[in-house]
Amino acid sequence: MAEPQAQPVAPQMRVLGQFIRDMSFENIMAQKGAPADVTPDVQVQVNLDAKKRSAENQYESSIKLKVTSKAKDGDATLFVLEIDYAGIFHIENVPDDQLHPFLLIECPRMIFPFLRRVVSDVTRDGGFPPLNLENIDFLSLYRNELARRQASEAPKMDA
Repeated sequence: MAEPQAQPVAPQMRVLGQFIRDMSFENIMAQKGAPADVTPDVQVQVNLDAKKRSAENQYESSIKLKVTSKAKDGDATLFVLEIDYAGIFHIENVPDDQLHPFLLIECPRMIFPFLRRVVSDVTRDGGFPPLNLENIDFLSLYRNELARRQASEAPKMDA
C-alpha cells in the first residue's frame, strides 16, 4: 500500500503593521516663488529593503521612494519627496530559498497601495495636483537588481 503524499503547505502572510519611517517633502517652487503654471516632469526612484525582526516569523519590508518633479521647459525643481514606508509581516511556510524574493516582491506589493495614497495626499497637501503613482512591477525590480549585482560581482577582465 502506497503512503499518502504530504500536501505542500501554502505560504501564509499577514500584515501586522505599516508605517512611515521617514519622510521629507520640499516645495522648492514655493520657496523660490516660481510660477505655478509649469508642466511637471516627474521622476521616481525606488529602492527596496527587507530584514528579519527579533520575533519569530516576523520580517520588515520597506519601499524607499525619491520623487523629483522638475519643470519640463527648464531645469527648475518644483518639489522633492523622499519617503521610507515599511510594513511588518508575519510569514510562515516559505522555504528559505524563496524568502528573499518573497520579502522584496510580495511584501512591497501588499503595502504599495497605502504608500501610493500617502504620496497622493502629501503632494496635494503640498500645493500640487495629487501625484498618483503608477503600479510598480516589483518582480522586474527584483530581477534587475539581481542582474546588476551579478554583473558587478563578475570577475573583471584585464585588457
